[in-house]
Amino acid sequence: MGFSENTKGLILAMASSAFIGASFILKKKGLKRAAAAGTRAGVGGYAYLLEPLWWAGMITMIVGEVANFVAYVYAPAVLVTPLGALSIIVSAVLAHFLLKEPITKMGIVGCVTCIVGSVVIVIHAPQEHSLNSVEEIWVLATQTAFLIYVGVTISLVLVLVLHFEPRYGQTNILVYLGICSLMGSLTVVSIKAIGIAIKLTLEGVSQIAYPQTWFFLTVAIICVVTQLNYLNKALDTFNAAIVAPVYYVMFTTLTIIASVIMFKDWSGQNVSSIASEICGFITVLSGTIILHATRDQEPPAPQPQGTVTWYIRGESVKSSEDERLLTLQNSDYPEP
Repeated sequence: MGFSENTKGLILAMASSAFIGASFILKKKGLKRAAAAGTRAGVGGYAYLLEPLWWAGMITMIVGEVANFVAYVYAPAVLVTPLGALSIIVSAVLAHFLLKEPITKMGIVGCVTCIVGSVVIVIHAPQEHSLNSVEEIWVLATQTAFLIYVGVTISLVLVLVLHFEPRYGQTNILVYLGICSLMGSLTVVSIKAIGIAIKLTLEGVSQIAYPQTWFFLTVAIICVVTQLNYLNKALDTFNAAIVAPVYYVMFTTLTIIASVIMFKDWSGQNVSSIASEICGFITVLSGTIILHATRDQEPPAPQPQGTVTWYIRGESVKSSEDERLLTLQNSDYPEP
């Protein structure tokens, strides 16, 4: 008994999330090693390209993205994209054990909240409209509403890159991940078109001769390269346990917005289903806020209480062995 297309897409999406979640950690460890030997990626360095562990993370991410790509062929974007929440759990758990980036109890609550919101979205997601050629997607991509979305997206990316990145890139996680997510929403649309073209070609209806196929491929390549560049910067600058969920929420939200505009996914749905999807989004966003709020709650290193320590050197003393250590305890002084 064979699996339905939606089931195939579901399995591939889950596998993709596992690979991508693990890739965050591998790349983070590679970036840390590279930073110790050269310029950090967050300030424009490319020493990580010589780090094998970073390439292991890159290969893992590519495997995950390929699985994700194929998942879009079998299932609608509103089903595949929210399942990226699984990468949050994978990366947070691995970061806790491998990167020593502790996840608090509230962090766990945040992860669970993200998953619950994603499940709600999946349950109430609309059915995908059947598309039989790249030309049909091109008609959807050139409708006025989606062209406005594309124009706004490109404008926001340019503003983030040219104005906000030089000023706030190292202190605000939304700058790098905003660029990744905005470009990612356009990537998904292009990937969907390419996936349909490949599927139809394998079924005997070639889509290679259509210029739209190559246009979507070009857009996908540009967007993916941009995403990887700024994702590296985000991973090198911020806690991996926070990068993964924030990136997921922003990417998922923008992707589904793009899908709703282009493919009119909410057309034909009743009010209760749309309201449930919106509640799912709010739930996921709440989980991300919880995770973000707990990122700096690591206990500080213990400091000695009431102790002052210093060295007194003689004029010709140079080595620490010849120094006399003097320690004063606060108990030596009477209370006022």
